[in-house]
Amino acid sequence: MAQGVITKTGREKLCKAHAGDITLPAIVQMAFGSGGVDESGTVIATTGEEVSLRNELLKKNIDSHTYPITTTGRYSTRLAKEELADQTISEMGLFDAEGDLVAYKTFLPKGKDADMEFVWDMDEIF
Repeated sequence: MAQGVITKTGREKLCKAHAGDITLPAIVQMAFGSGGVDESGTVIATTGEEVSLRNELLKKNIDSHTYPITTTGRYSTRLAKEELADQTISEMGLFDAEGDLVAYKTFLPKGKDADMEFVWDMDEIF
């Protein structure tokens, strides 16, 4: 089962922004990694304490964002054919403009063929 969380860092920034003590930095990058499962292929549960991906393969700027419902931000990024070709992806994260991981998700491995483009969406749900 896929596991996703807003990280402790992300929650702390939301709390301080709501109080007016900071300006919340925008989410600007999505990262992909292969560390979302253990040796037996079981999805590793998220804790919210993560500050990085377990095995980051690539970090890209967000291509677009939408609001499928008023309390969900959906961030999208396209992987071109040559990006992560023949790699297996099992974790992803959203990073803000300050470089902090603010949302993290693990899932069963997805293989990326060299002749395919992938569009990845990650929802931040409130």
